[in-house]
Amino acid sequence: MMGNKLASFGKMLLRRRMLDTSQGETRFARCLTTLDLIALGVGATLGAGVYVLAGQVAREKAGPAIVLSFLVAALSSVLAGLCYAEFGARVPKTGSAYLYSYVTVGEIWAFITGWNLILSYVIGTASVARAWSSTFDHLVQKRISIFFNGSMSFPDTGNVLAEYPDLFALILVLLLTGLLAFGVSESAFVNKIFTGINLVVLTFVIISGFVKGDTANWNLTVEDYLNGTNKSEAHNIEKEFGSGGFAPFGFTGVLSGAATCFYAFVGFDCIATTSEEAKNPMRSIPIGIVASLLICFFAYFGVSAALTLMIPYYKLDVLSPLPEAFDYVQWQPARYIVAVGSLCALSTSLLGSMFPMPRVIYAMAEDGLLFRSLSRMHKKTKTPVLATIVSGIVAALMAFLFDLAALVDLMSIGTLLAYTLVAVCVLILRYQPGSLGSKAVDEKPMELQRLEAKGAMADVDSGDEYGQELETTPLKETFSFKMLVQPIRDVPTKISGVIVYSATGTISVLFTVLCVVLSVCIQQVGMGNPLYITLVVLLSVLSFVCIVIIWRQPQSKEVLSFKVPLLPILPLVSIFVNIYLMMQLNGPTWARFAVWMAFGFLIYFAYGIRNSSEGKKFEPIFQGKKPIYLAEDDSEHEGPTP
Repeated sequence: MMGNKLASFGKMLLRRRMLDTSQGETRFARCLTTLDLIALGVGATLGAGVYVLAGQVAREKAGPAIVLSFLVAALSSVLAGLCYAEFGARVPKTGSAYLYSYVTVGEIWAFITGWNLILSYVIGTASVARAWSSTFDHLVQKRISIFFNGSMSFPDTGNVLAEYPDLFALILVLLLTGLLAFGVSESAFVNKIFTGINLVVLTFVIISGFVKGDTANWNLTVEDYLNGTNKSEAHNIEKEFGSGGFAPFGFTGVLSGAATCFYAFVGFDCIATTSEEAKNPMRSIPIGIVASLLICFFAYFGVSAALTLMIPYYKLDVLSPLPEAFDYVQWQPARYIVAVGSLCALSTSLLGSMFPMPRVIYAMAEDGLLFRSLSRMHKKTKTPVLATIVSGIVAALMAFLFDLAALVDLMSIGTLLAYTLVAVCVLILRYQPGSLGSKAVDEKPMELQRLEAKGAMADVDSGDEYGQELETTPLKETFSFKMLVQPIRDVPTKISGVIVYSATGTISVLFTVLCVVLSVCIQQVGMGNPLYITLVVLLSVLSFVCIVIIWRQPQSKEVLSFKVPLLPILPLVSIFVNIYLMMQLNGPTWARFAVWMAFGFLIYFAYGIRNSSEGKKFEPIFQGKKPIYLAEDDSEHEGPTP
């Protein structure tokens, strides 16, 4: 009895959303073109990072080799971007990674993904709003901060509350919340203007750098450092300056810089939330994601190259590198051009953080995992107005009250977790029979549907028409270990789908353990400790076996407008990179993450699991041995036990 209850509870957690992939019915206004989506992705991604991050990484981690750091980071981001692009072609629905997880790996994973996306968007919005306020404050000689510090400063709370309530950031977030609630086409128009100004400014910076730059700044020596900094002692010089040359901190510095630069590419996933507002989502979303990532890479690459050509990397100001560089080459008026570009970049980045937030909340509320009132749509503007207002108020209050420096790393966990699950979902779906949205038993993606089939076979007589159909499907195949490397058919079957599902879950666990070992015990591994070396080799061998098993299974022949190339390698590399970057975060960040998840699970188990649309869609009414289900159209039909 207890076993049956646990099995039923497990099925509730892993129930998947059956997807209607028709584009005809949507409550949103389909008004966004491919250009709108590219501008949205570029605006959300090409934010403050290009004006601040480049200087910090070049000064402290990579030197002129920052261009290689951005290249490595871009390649990592493109892997995630390709996975998002394939799902954009598969699933023309609002919800981004939340929905992708729901239709593939089940409800509990979907809730975890959506809950963390909300976290990352709220913190991202609040932090960018404070950055905008701080940048504007510097332009007016810090008059705003001086006024508020003198009249409304907070007591010292140990880096919990900010130094003073940022009224400017509060007003800015509320204004943009009103813009987003007013209409998506108006928001997209404003975003295109600001993004265009930002790209013009960055083009000016790149051209200026190559005109005024000096290639000698890519071949600096210790003597240059001593002369340029007026330092007479050379002790610890390598720690501060590196060894000189193009890559003064070596290959390790390039990789360390790449880990930081990776977060500069976060933001393109907002395109995936526009599926029901794009005119042609199956075409526009893949193009928008790939094009925006390419544009952002060339901008980051060009600006970092120009920056390190104009000024020796050790003289860079980590807070305002571009104005410092133009001062160095005696182009002082250019700092005002940079200031305009910086404010435009922060504005588009803020809009890019705020735009997907209410849409994820709307998707979760419509599915019943969050309070359904949040899925209300405005009749005229066709925007999720209540979700937009609520999320905007929460973000505005966070920007108003809190010191967000200690919370920003939580953005990374939410984003990287979403990237990881999207890669997992792509890998699983490409090896499943049928297609998303198919309701036929023999066409469903398998995952755990084998359990349903067994229940059906127990309840249906062998002479029944439904039982005869099941007997003619691949469900009658018998599993053998030979099928792990030599499948019976060249198209996916139920069993091959389960094999890939199991192998993907196993390799995700192996990657997690391996990344923990490499992050926590990297010194012991580097010193050749036999225990840790053996552990790393064992985990690597087991991972390789899983990769071979997945590679040998047949892929789906379903025609899509875009597919991730080089399966299963690219999604698996994306999974490993994302998990490794998550393991770089410190203990306090994981503790805050645990608190956030505990609050989320409280909402899910108290409300979401009982009000889930998928749970209510086919509620069994037992009449004798066979359950009867109530479908969405209230018509009755018989089916297998869920």
